[in-house]
Amino acid sequence: MYEVRVEADFAAAHFLRDYHGKCENLHGHNYQVFAHVRGPELDEGGMLLDFTELKGALRSVCKSLDHTCLNDNAYFKQNPSAERIAHFIYDGIISCLSEKGIDLSPASKHAKLFAVDVFETPTSRARYRID
Repeated sequence: MYEVRVEADFAAAHFLRDYHGKCENLHGHNYQVFAHVRGPELDEGGMLLDFTELKGALRSVCKSLDHTCLNDNAYFKQNPSAERIAHFIYDGIISCLSEKGIDLSPASKHAKLFAVDVFETPTSRARYRID
């Protein structure tokens, strides 16, 4: 099994409803994001997936979140937890690459986007992944 990983970052503000603690107040993070792709076979050029394509998709999705208040994004249902952010980025990468004819969906027979990690801090990570 082969695996590639790219990373990007963005800064954003958020607050968590239904949470009783300091995170219920508006605050911000400098998020670090990793996207992981796995697959059993390499293409004719000896690659699982062109880093440029994956990195471009990840950066595009992160750019849509950069310097925003995440609570304003309906996807997060007023609770933009790191887990929901990871899922949003996963869906965004799949959509962005699909528009270019690259299928990394769970149904793909070649390579799959299998995980997105979102770090709120260097020691706090949430992951959305498929099995």
